[in-house]
Amino acid sequence: MSSKKKVVIFGGGSGLSQLLKGIIQFPWDVTAVVSVSDNGGSTGELRREFNISAVGDFTKVMMAMSARSDDVKDLFSYRFDKSSSLHGHSIKNLIMTALLEMKGDYAHSLPVLAEILDVKGQILPVTEDNVELIGFDNQGRTIFGEEQITKSPLIIKGLGYSAPVSATPGVLSAIQDADLIVFSSGSLLTSILPNLIIPEVVKAIEESPAPALYISNMLTQPGETDGFAVSDHIRMLENYLKPGTIHAVIANNAEIPKDGIVLVRSEGKDQVPVDEEVLKEMGIDVIADNLVILEDGYIRHNAMKTAYLLFSYLMDHPRDEN
Repeated sequence: MSSKKKVVIFGGGSGLSQLLKGIIQFPWDVTAVVSVSDNGGSTGELRREFNISAVGDFTKVMMAMSARSDDVKDLFSYRFDKSSSLHGHSIKNLIMTALLEMKGDYAHSLPVLAEILDVKGQILPVTEDNVELIGFDNQGRTIFGEEQITKSPLIIKGLGYSAPVSATPGVLSAIQDADLIVFSSGSLLTSILPNLIIPEVVKAIEESPAPALYISNMLTQPGETDGFAVSDHIRMLENYLKPGTIHAVIANNAEIPKDGIVLVRSEGKDQVPVDEEVLKEMGIDVIADNLVILEDGYIRHNAMKTAYLLFSYLMDHPRDEN
């Protein structure tokens, strides 16, 4: 039996992938739980053609956790150009789709691709059910599909799925065994909260003796978190979890570099302020530091520094076994 501490991190897409690049460098057992409701781009086309749940976030997370060379990862990330009938599809998405066709489910498909990519840790879908994410806006309308929710000009007041879903059993086991539960940075509506609208997952988190921590977004999401401070992000999470579930937050307290400000403002985003006094009144430990980097034209978390803060928190805050 491994003596390493166990960490479960919930998320999807670019936010989770960026953080995992640092997290897998530390001596713990990591389980990444990924939402499977994306219906845009290559993933959406493959879902419609093969009647499968979303593969894109999975393969993106796998690349972040892969120990293979950059050449191998570049090959798997390669996308065919517009002159091809495979236009827009990446090698990794096609391989994941082929494995699902061959093996029938993620439980038997993921280990094969994980072995090929030498993945450091475990990746699980929050559910194996092929469902659409549903949003309920502030005018009482129902919006079907993650991509459509993202593009909606109206405020989304709630989320659901197009059919009843069951949590992947391995996810519930990972939560039960966890020494730390982490909610990744990323879109609250389409990456984090889709994990928290499954009652079994919420119940397991709330009953866990492990502390829970949120890695806060550095920027607001237009139409989703406009005007939000860090505390507002946590309140949004705890609309789906009971208040007091989240014990700590890691947040960036440095200004966005000048060469990134133009990019941020052009996208209609703002820096998320760290309202420490409010957070402390909520009973949340605040771990604030300079975490911002400009990478490939994007504002991102410094993956290694964020992982170090996460690891330090874990060492100082063991599971409550009482």
